[in-house]
Amino acid sequence: MISRAGHYEPIAREGYPFFVPLGILSLILWWFGWPWPSLFFLILSIAVASFFRNPERTSPQGAGRVLSPADGRVVQIAENVRSDYLPNRVLTRISIFMSVFNVHVNRWPLSGLVKKITHVPGTFLDARMPAASVQNEHNSVVIESPDGTIEVVQIAGKIARRIACWVSEGDEAFQGERFGLIRFGSRLDVYMPPEFTPEVVIGTKVRAGVTVIARRKDPPR
Repeated sequence: MISRAGHYEPIAREGYPFFVPLGILSLILWWFGWPWPSLFFLILSIAVASFFRNPERTSPQGAGRVLSPADGRVVQIAENVRSDYLPNRVLTRISIFMSVFNVHVNRWPLSGLVKKITHVPGTFLDARMPAASVQNEHNSVVIESPDGTIEVVQIAGKIARRIACWVSEGDEAFQGERFGLIRFGSRLDVYMPPEFTPEVVIGTKVRAGVTVIARRKDPPR
């Protein structure tokens, strides 16, 4: 099944229940002659809408590249790790932390087929902690591509309590296209087989669908 997740609005639709009521409240307060409270809720509405911004991006082209699935900062690069959803493989994990100031729409790191999606309930530790990869609520998406099979994991953080995944098993992933969102600060992990070499270091700032975070050593022809 071919599916482009859509969600091309300048502000992600998940944000409407948050900033629209604040904007309406601002108008009501202004109407009744309370300008300062009105201004406060107007600014708050704009700030919340900004969190859910959903900008257009142009992704670099080329085989063997893994693009960042999230805006934010690389907080961990772990080698020789394992995942329940890519069994019998020794993997490299790149972890990206998103603060409340980053764009929170997630994008496909490479093109391929969505083989498996698994949502796992859990705790809400600070997403920067290594233990968050396993203990926090998360959503695992396994993508099978000509370059290799990788796993992208959306992880809820201390503030983030809602993971949105806009695709289903059997859908086709298009590199750089949107596939989900995590609300109010969170983290994404990318698990890759040994064929891929990280192109970033801890502390690197990355942009979803733009920054190359890893490259296949010998891209298949």
